[in-house]
Amino acid sequence: MNVNEDIKQACEVLARGGVILYPTDTVWGIGCDATNPEAVKRVYDIKQRADSKAMLVLVDSEAKVEFYVRDVPPVAWDLIELSTKPLTIIYDGARNLAPNLLAEDGSVGIRVTNEPFSKQLCFRFKKAIVSTSANISGQPAAAVFSDISEDIKQAVDYIVQSRREETGHPKPSSIIKLGAGGVVKVIRE
Repeated sequence: MNVNEDIKQACEVLARGGVILYPTDTVWGIGCDATNPEAVKRVYDIKQRADSKAMLVLVDSEAKVEFYVRDVPPVAWDLIELSTKPLTIIYDGARNLAPNLLAEDGSVGIRVTNEPFSKQLCFRFKKAIVSTSANISGQPAAAVFSDISEDIKQAVDYIVQSRREETGHPKPSSIIKLGAGGVVKVIRE
């Protein structure tokens, strides 16, 4: 299956409220339509994770950040532009997303992906996509496809064909929280 067909299949599953397993700019992720509360609940169930622990979302461009965040602090644009590796920024005032996706304080983590597959997937789906590591909560993240447990593979509706053969060891993204008045807090380097 070629990459375009793979992305088309993944988008169809996402549009139906399904859950996918897909490669991102960091580790393999479990994904769904970030605006669909039922799909988000399924991801929490698959991960056996309390929904009080928020999950991050991927978007394909800086412009999409403004659609999902009420008031983007100006420093965010500099951080996104200057970052040399994947960067998740936690923003206050999330909007247009499934309520059960957000942290209790109404914040959300958003990462603008530059990796070709996940960027094209987000672009073609036209909405934010949940991206949470492909593992049961508390177990090690699956860096490559071969690390993903059978339980996770069986629980999703579609497994992306692309990039399954990779053997590198990608790292999770850096995480920064932007608070009121431009306060920057590093959560994970």
